[in-house]
Amino acid sequence: MSNATAIDGERRRRREGSDEGDDITNGQNRGEAKTKDLKGIITSLILIEEQEKQDRDEREEEAAEEKLDLDLNSKKKTKSMVEFYSNLQDYYTEIDEGDRLKRKRSRAMAASVAVATVDKEAQEGKPNKGSAGVGSGHQHRRLWVKDRSKAWWEECSSPDFPDEEFKKAFRMGKSTFDMICEELNSVIAKEDTTLRNAIPVKQRVAVCIWRLATGEPLRLVSKRFGLGISTCHKLVLEVCTAIRTVLMPKYLQWPNEDALMKIKDEFESVSGIPNVVGSVYTTHIPIIAPKISVSAYFNKRHTERNQKSSYSITVQGVVDPRGVFTDVCIGWPGSMNDDQVLEKSALYQRANGGLLKGDWIVGNSGYPLLDWVLVPYTQQNLTWTQHAFNEKIGEIHRVAKDAFARVKGRWSCLQRRTEVKLQDLPVVLGACCVLHNICEARNEEMDPELKIELLDDETVPEVPLRSGSSMKARDAIAHNLLHHGLAGTSFL
Repeated sequence: MSNATAIDGERRRRREGSDEGDDITNGQNRGEAKTKDLKGIITSLILIEEQEKQDRDEREEEAAEEKLDLDLNSKKKTKSMVEFYSNLQDYYTEIDEGDRLKRKRSRAMAASVAVATVDKEAQEGKPNKGSAGVGSGHQHRRLWVKDRSKAWWEECSSPDFPDEEFKKAFRMGKSTFDMICEELNSVIAKEDTTLRNAIPVKQRVAVCIWRLATGEPLRLVSKRFGLGISTCHKLVLEVCTAIRTVLMPKYLQWPNEDALMKIKDEFESVSGIPNVVGSVYTTHIPIIAPKISVSAYFNKRHTERNQKSSYSITVQGVVDPRGVFTDVCIGWPGSMNDDQVLEKSALYQRANGGLLKGDWIVGNSGYPLLDWVLVPYTQQNLTWTQHAFNEKIGEIHRVAKDAFARVKGRWSCLQRRTEVKLQDLPVVLGACCVLHNICEARNEEMDPELKIELLDDETVPEVPLRSGSSMKARDAIAHNLLHHGLAGTSFL
């Protein structure tokens, strides 16, 4: 009995040992399975990460290639436009040279005829109707000149003429007008000759300013001042050239260091954005369709809006907080977008050379984001911070747009197609910008009836973001504005 009990106990112990071994083996198998599954998951994650990295690298390569293609296309367009503009200038230079030679021959022929006529009359002893005796019976002979009424101008130039009426006619007071005449006197003054009396300096300047202010056709300007149509046209170009030569270096130039610090402080006090030295805007000036390269000057956006063919040239300007121009770029064809005009400007070259290092010029969405050009966010679904930033950028940019509105309102010739030749337009437009600066500097208030609303379309550039550091800087400015409560109030 005891032996049987011992044998049963032994068998029971063996079975329990076997069960424990099986449990250990099963546990080991389960641990190995878990380890294997974990390794598989890790391997899958590594493969997924490598695939994502590969896809990201491919996307970056595609983006780089696309940007390279855009840059190449942009360079090709730029090169073709420069070549076109150069050829256009050569063409007009040849025309001007031909016209100059024709006029020279005509003057020489007229002078020879006049001399021959005087000699013949002197030999025959016949008096000349236009002669006037001087001294000891010697007679100075003059060419016959058509008698035109100068009553209107004589009334305007009289000391008793009201200053308000003068300002309404010439967009500036008498003191500002006299200052301009004094500045230009040495350049545009002419001397009397034996053939005719010279046109006074004040009348010369008045013809030009009246023409720019009203945009009246030359035949009406001719009647108003009692001068010939061709004479009025010549005076406008002469005075505009003198304004660009004499007054532009004084009244339209890039600020010095002290002036820049003042400009930065004024812009920052308005917007809260630091280191802003200017606000840039590009407007279009309507022109008559040119005889060559018509497509280059065709303004598609204005044509679509006005439902009739429109041609234009561009004027890009940078202004300070008062709306005074500190830089202008004039004359590029109207088919070019704002960013293309910017790339053609001397400001672009100077800025890339280090002129604006650490400073900003604020533009609208038609300009690209550069190391020195600050523009609003243009993507969809903007954050509150980005909306707030755009609000402040808009306040700065409105300064430039309002300045151009005053320029076009004050000088009405810029609102309509002009009789001035295409190659002479940059001189005329530059004179308008200089005269605007003079009026602003001398606090010449503009008649509210002259105010206009600008309608210049903004086209987002093909590559709107061209500087990674500027993207970070713009984000930092936006967060700083919102954090310090300097923006975003319109959303509250």
